[in-house]
Amino acid sequence: MNLTQAFKIAIKSIAAKKARSALTMLGVIIGLAAVIILVSYAEGQNQQMRAYYESLGSNVININAYSWDSKGIADDLYDYCMELDEYIVGFTPVVQMYNQTVIKYGAKTLDNHNSSWEESPQVVMGNQDFALCNNFTIAKGRDIAYLDVERYNQVCVLGSKIAELLFNYIDPVGRDITINGVPFEVIGVYEEKDPDNMTGMDRYVVLPYTANRVLNKSNQMDTFVAKAKDAQSTKMGVALLQGYLDSLLGQGTGYVGTPNQWQEQGDEQIKLQQRFLGGIAAISLAVGGIGIMNIMLVTVTERTREIGIRKAIGAERKSIIAQFLIEACMICGIGGLFGIAVGYIGTLIVGKASFNLILLPSPGITVGAFLISVALGIGFGLYPAIKASGLQPVDALRAE
Repeated sequence: MNLTQAFKIAIKSIAAKKARSALTMLGVIIGLAAVIILVSYAEGQNQQMRAYYESLGSNVININAYSWDSKGIADDLYDYCMELDEYIVGFTPVVQMYNQTVIKYGAKTLDNHNSSWEESPQVVMGNQDFALCNNFTIAKGRDIAYLDVERYNQVCVLGSKIAELLFNYIDPVGRDITINGVPFEVIGVYEEKDPDNMTGMDRYVVLPYTANRVLNKSNQMDTFVAKAKDAQSTKMGVALLQGYLDSLLGQGTGYVGTPNQWQEQGDEQIKLQQRFLGGIAAISLAVGGIGIMNIMLVTVTERTREIGIRKAIGAERKSIIAQFLIEACMICGIGGLFGIAVGYIGTLIVGKASFNLILLPSPGITVGAFLISVALGIGFGLYPAIKASGLQPVDALRAE
């Protein structure tokens, strides 16, 4: 018996028991769809995280320096970064308001304690390099200038989302808003940076850091961001700044790092999550495989006389094994194709619902899923095939 005949026999056998074949395939369909959806979900998380770190900007160096004299630390760090102009192109303090912040323009009020996440303002303070260091681009007006910091000017630049919420279609530049009752003139608006509102950076209201003494009643600054020229300069900048902080504050007092370090850790966690989710989904595949083995054993029992006749007229064991393996692989392969289709649809739904992304399984996952389905047919169909080939012709012909 050649392979063409074996495939024809397998198709006839599957078609003769349509309901049973469909139910057998169901385990494979559910298992493969689960593998594809769960692994793709983890990949969607990875894409979202990468987008977050990209929004922070490339070649960014984060600095945390804890000292009782933060004003002195800020000046020392600024001066040192200016000396490192071979590697560093910008430096800014980053001061955030975590207490209740109420921003008003006319009848419109935004309150970070009472507004929804999408409308919650974030007041952040920095210097003239804030936009450079945090990858912002001016869309209207101008950015914070050195003189705004030096002269304690009460000015601000709005993120695109806050500008839209407060002013709608009105040009905000030149208009006054109040932050906790303190007036600030809007001098510019940043371009949209985060359309999915994942990081909230479009909800920033950026002020000169000298406004810290007015709004927070404090001059405390311990968080800074530096911008390096390129990836190589970033590594060198991290090493030099860490050494400088250690000499200034003592070993282990200050921290210097990059978002890439957190991204690498996050990538590792997501890889572990992918393996974990894939392992859970593989359990359902194993259950489907056991169902295939069970059905193939039933098929062997039902076709005992056929096997006996074939062996009596000279069929070899390998041809019997091939016939049943092909049938098992066809059941799994067809189930695998349906499982891939369900996985694609499920991935699209999960991507849109969870990440607002058009998420599709990677070609590698798709091909791997199909190969797994065929491997299931071989793995769980082998025992029934060997059992069928081992029947004695006399016993097989005698069977009812």
